[in-house]
Amino acid sequence: MKIVNKSIKKIDSIGVITGRPLYTDDLVINNNSLIVKLLRSPHAYAKIIEIDTSIAKKVPGVEAVYTHHDVPNTMFTLAGQSYPEPSPYDRKILSEYVRYVGDPVAIIAAVDEKTAEKAMKLIKVKYEVLEAVIDYEKALDSDILVHLEDIHINFPIGFDNKRNLASSYLETKGDVEKGFEESDVIIEKTYYTQPQIHAMMETYRTACYLDAHGRLTVVSSTQIPFHVRRHLARALEIPSSRIRVIKPKIGGGFGGKQTSVCEIYPAFVTMKTGKPSKIIYSRKETQAYSNTRHAMRLKVKIGSDKEGNIKAIDINVLSNTGAYGEHAPTVTSLVVYKTFPLYAKVPMRCKADIVYSNTMVGAAFRGYGATQGTFAVESAVNELAHKLGIDPTEIRIKNLVDHSDKVSGDIKKCISIGKEAFDWENRTVKDMGNGKVRASGMAVTMQGSGIANVDTASATLKLHDSGDYTLYMGVTDMGQGCDTVLGQMASEILEVPVEKIIVNTADTDTSPYDPGAYASSGTYVTGNAVILAAEKMKKEVMDMASKLMNTSVEELEYLGESVQDKNGNKLSLRDIGERAVSFEGKNQIITTATWGGATSPPPFIASFAEVEVDTLTGNTEVIDFLSVVDCGTPINPALAQVQVEGGIAQGIGLALYEDIQFDEKGKVKHDTLMQYKIPSRKDLGNINVIFSYSNEPTGPFGAKSIGEVVINTASPAIADAIYNATKARVRSLPITSEKLFWEIQSK
Repeated sequence: MKIVNKSIKKIDSIGVITGRPLYTDDLVINNNSLIVKLLRSPHAYAKIIEIDTSIAKKVPGVEAVYTHHDVPNTMFTLAGQSYPEPSPYDRKILSEYVRYVGDPVAIIAAVDEKTAEKAMKLIKVKYEVLEAVIDYEKALDSDILVHLEDIHINFPIGFDNKRNLASSYLETKGDVEKGFEESDVIIEKTYYTQPQIHAMMETYRTACYLDAHGRLTVVSSTQIPFHVRRHLARALEIPSSRIRVIKPKIGGGFGGKQTSVCEIYPAFVTMKTGKPSKIIYSRKETQAYSNTRHAMRLKVKIGSDKEGNIKAIDINVLSNTGAYGEHAPTVTSLVVYKTFPLYAKVPMRCKADIVYSNTMVGAAFRGYGATQGTFAVESAVNELAHKLGIDPTEIRIKNLVDHSDKVSGDIKKCISIGKEAFDWENRTVKDMGNGKVRASGMAVTMQGSGIANVDTASATLKLHDSGDYTLYMGVTDMGQGCDTVLGQMASEILEVPVEKIIVNTADTDTSPYDPGAYASSGTYVTGNAVILAAEKMKKEVMDMASKLMNTSVEELEYLGESVQDKNGNKLSLRDIGERAVSFEGKNQIITTATWGGATSPPPFIASFAEVEVDTLTGNTEVIDFLSVVDCGTPINPALAQVQVEGGIAQGIGLALYEDIQFDEKGKVKHDTLMQYKIPSRKDLGNINVIFSYSNEPTGPFGAKSIGEVVINTASPAIADAIYNATKARVRSLPITSEKLFWEIQSK
């Protein structure tokens, strides 16, 4: 391969570092846009009895103020999922009920931000404050019901709003009870994972205007342009053909923008007023009024014989979806789908309840529910290994899925490579003096590559008269580099330099359909579509050359930038492009392909962490972190490596620092980045990445995904390293110095 599996620089790299690419707010060149602000509820649960906007509307410069009396009654979901969405249709644009602190009460549109905020303060609202359920562990079967209304479900998901159940399920493989009967050792532990904020640089933002034909144009920092269009059509009660969604450059998402957090509000304003409008969430709004990783309580029961052969694993999950059910069924399902196949030989069972509460919405976050499931299951396996006196790597070698015809990767190989590279055998507990101790831990994980039998992606290639190509896609690059990777694939198949591939994404009017950037689908799903489209293009180019050269295709040779006959006569790609669109050829060569997978091949990671713990204060520092990654064949190893490094950083934040807490009235305590701590480069220690190459037969050039799996292993590996250093086990994330200090003191 000449271009694939090469570390070429991102096609937008120079532009990004010099500030040239256009983000959402850069594209709002019309300074007459109305500024949209939201009046938000100060209460976790309340009914709006009266709302008086008369004074606010009289403020000079105020265009409109809208309340629940002004919006359609249609209910919908904001989850970025293919239709029919699994998530319940449980929200309106505005409702007479507010269900968490920050739930929108009114929409204000004004000539500038200052005017909008002045008007907001003049809106008078009378609430009937209702008793709220803030602690999600008290939500199931509570007398306090978060949703009383009739809610539409597209298919059974275990929904029961009379029990505060947004979703529930039971999954079983093998005979779990028999496995426990055969176990010599059984342990039962409870683990907690916290809400985590995405903390992307660019906050949520959307701009809207009506084009010359009266169609609604939505420019948004979103991972899911096609899903946004569908949601807006339903919520606004207009045909989707009347809506165009444009995704410009995105300043990060990490799953937060897989939910249509803010698009509906300026879209509603523009449709009502006919004027351009935009909304930009402040950092506080992004932090406290958008969405988080689902907080979960995971009870794990695990049994084995004395040799460490695991006989059964039983998981009971309680997950907090917050005030609305975006992603409620699907996030928690990954606790099953990304742990059951990993321990393929082991009988396993998982019972999950996903509950409503009067807190900020739980939604998508990198790793989805696999991150929470990995922390609980891997921590339980580590605890079992300690109880049995078996090395954590060896107990996994005994029980993990084997490489086979159906499983292209090899997690056991990742462990072996990691043990040697990390010098695992010699990473003993070290007393560093002054109360500081160093020790190591490890964990493994898997993810998927797209959603099998559900999501598809399409790609379109166009040959220009200049002899280069435009690659049209609906996939969304939010910094992960998929525009570059997919351009490399097209370049490899078409045998032309990457510079001759113009990548164009994502506009619902001009791009072929793609569900968006989620489920680790960009390289695997969209990549396969690109390959198919490029193969079609090669055939079309050869057919056109055959016509122009009056020679059969069989007598021609494709050379990438030219086509040659058996006599050595050549026709350049530019010549073919020019003559194809002329009267001579009468053919603008365009090819399109769509691909969807029947499987979701797993990438694997084995991670090893060394920490230094100050046993006098509980402070923990990560000294060394190694991830050995099997993602098939990396299309661009450099970009793959920084994906791993970034995921490790977020995983370390989840393990040690990041925490969203609610006070007794449901208000987020950590609503700025001064309070909510994310790790800086100095907090990450020495990070190493090694790729364990494999070949996935269904993947583009043998590739699997890498975007999400990278975040999962940090928390269980670090938790076990801390235990090895202190003999104090903290099972609730994050493992802050305060938690660890008191746990150490209790020993």
